[in-house]
Amino acid sequence: MLKPQSMSRAVIVGHKNVLNKTVDTLHNTNILHIEDFNESESTFKIGKPFENAADVSKKLVKLRAISSYLGIKPKEVPKQNAERLWMELDEKLSALESELNEKTDEKGALENRLKDLEALQKDLEPLTGIPISLENYSGYESIAVFVGIVKEDVRSAISEITNEFELDYDSQKNVIALFVKKEMEQSISKVLLEFEYRELKIPKLEGKPAELISNAEQEKTKILSQIEAIDRDITSIREKYSDFILATDEILSIESQKSEAPLRFATSEQSFVIDGWVPSKDFEKLKTTVEKATNGHVFVTEQEVKIKEEEKSIPIEYDNPKISRPFQAIMDLYARPRYTELDPTVLVFIAFPLFYGMILGDIGYALILLSLALGIKKFVKIEGLVPLMNVLIYCQISSLIFGLLYGEVLGFSLASLHTEHGVVEGLIPGFETITLFESPIAGEVITYPIHRTHMATTMILISIIIGIIHINMGYILGFINEYKKHGLPAAVLEKASWFIVEIGAGLIALGALGYMPVTIGAAVLLIGVVMLAKGEGIKGPLELPTLLSNTLSYSRIAAVGLSSVYIASTVNLIAFEMLMPEKFGIMTFVAIIVFLIGHAINTILSIIAPGLHSLRLQYVEFFTKFYEGGGKKYNPFGYKRKYTEE
Repeated sequence: MLKPQSMSRAVIVGHKNVLNKTVDTLHNTNILHIEDFNESESTFKIGKPFENAADVSKKLVKLRAISSYLGIKPKEVPKQNAERLWMELDEKLSALESELNEKTDEKGALENRLKDLEALQKDLEPLTGIPISLENYSGYESIAVFVGIVKEDVRSAISEITNEFELDYDSQKNVIALFVKKEMEQSISKVLLEFEYRELKIPKLEGKPAELISNAEQEKTKILSQIEAIDRDITSIREKYSDFILATDEILSIESQKSEAPLRFATSEQSFVIDGWVPSKDFEKLKTTVEKATNGHVFVTEQEVKIKEEEKSIPIEYDNPKISRPFQAIMDLYARPRYTELDPTVLVFIAFPLFYGMILGDIGYALILLSLALGIKKFVKIEGLVPLMNVLIYCQISSLIFGLLYGEVLGFSLASLHTEHGVVEGLIPGFETITLFESPIAGEVITYPIHRTHMATTMILISIIIGIIHINMGYILGFINEYKKHGLPAAVLEKASWFIVEIGAGLIALGALGYMPVTIGAAVLLIGVVMLAKGEGIKGPLELPTLLSNTLSYSRIAAVGLSSVYIASTVNLIAFEMLMPEKFGIMTFVAIIVFLIGHAINTILSIIAPGLHSLRLQYVEFFTKFYEGGGKKYNPFGYKRKYTEE
């Protein structure tokens, strides 16, 4: 907790005749993070993949193409025996490919025919207004035929050249079918150009266009029915083979990892060397397991770690209590800690839901979003989504607690409140707001439930006080990090100087109020600034204004929360006071719809706004005081089986 797991560097050396067994053992153990070998300036060479690598890769590509086409999704299924799957793989994969190819070829042919019919209908549609069969447009030796679109009737223009012609004209589509003597073809072409003549394609078919279009439509209906039947067959294939595909993808992925593993090792003619990292608590397990599996023909040694030189290459594995692990996803969105840095996951686990709950603080929205998160977690089986849903669940529990503290349900107050302007009725009859004490800020009164809208100034002050605590916690962590890296003097000058600056500013404030001489505070502040300049250079004093802006930034906790309350209250006002009639009628339905839509939008905002602002307070105001990040993710060589077992 508050630091990553301790890592040990392991070097594995052995003879090539036990390389296969070593790879199998390492993969099954799933604890060694392998460092890829770089052969530059080395007498060793990068290893070659095992002989089965090409065949496994080919089958995996084929299987994944089939899986993608069928739309196979991850799901919970009984685990299958890996050895039996290997025995059946070639036969089943061949049968699956054959069945699917038969259906896809058949469907492809039908879809091509469908496209041809659609193209035919597109070609025939302009000709439907002219009652001439398609075969009559061609086959003449002494007659030229013009079929196309013009901007207007061309009859009078053609008559000026010759009276020996036949013309059909569709005035709605401006389509002509013109028959003239062959010797007049060139002259007629020139005339038609003046009418923006555009030739139409005549399909080489027999029959009238309208009849052919009707026949094509009937054939299309039949083809679509056949395609639907094929789709049902493909669905049956998916249901028949889905478990097989998921399990086979897993064993092929595992085998692909194993067969290509030597590409990450250093090898000579007779030996191999594997370099990697393992959690220190698991080193003995790795050593014992590998040496036992290879009958002592492989040696596993622990190397001395030079942290300063190797920090960037040490993979990071979190070491947090189970309850706070979902917030590792929030850490990964920013960056994993470096090996020598403190890991603030537990602190984020405390602060993030706290800020979120203070902002939202509504029982109704909390219950809606809590139900949504639990439903998604249960029914949407996406691995990366589960931690985020757990974070949302924590946040809604916090929102529910603050909702009880604020006494708010979808913008309504649970308790009645007596104000100088009258009584604000609550949802629970007889539940009156209890006055606790008067706030020293702006003459506001602290009550239970806390009516945020009636004590906004106090809420803002509380938010800023929380911000001061949060920021100084960051400086404390920064002090520890700096002490571990560069020693006590650097930690005092770079981080403790900020505390001196804050104390000086506080003493100046007390001096301004007349409690003490202002000069004392100014002297302390000056000492802090000098220490800061010595520790961080000119950059330190230049960052002094950010201390104030960062502190004031926490006022967003109260401000964003109030905006959510006002949105909800406005929706309720419009729905129940402006639209809802005294008697049941159509406006009642309108009011209900406005209420539902308004709160649906505010529910979405209740995920986005508190989440983003809480995240910003972690990343910008908190992390910048101590956290660098940039650690490399611990990614052990192995596979977590979901669909198979050995």
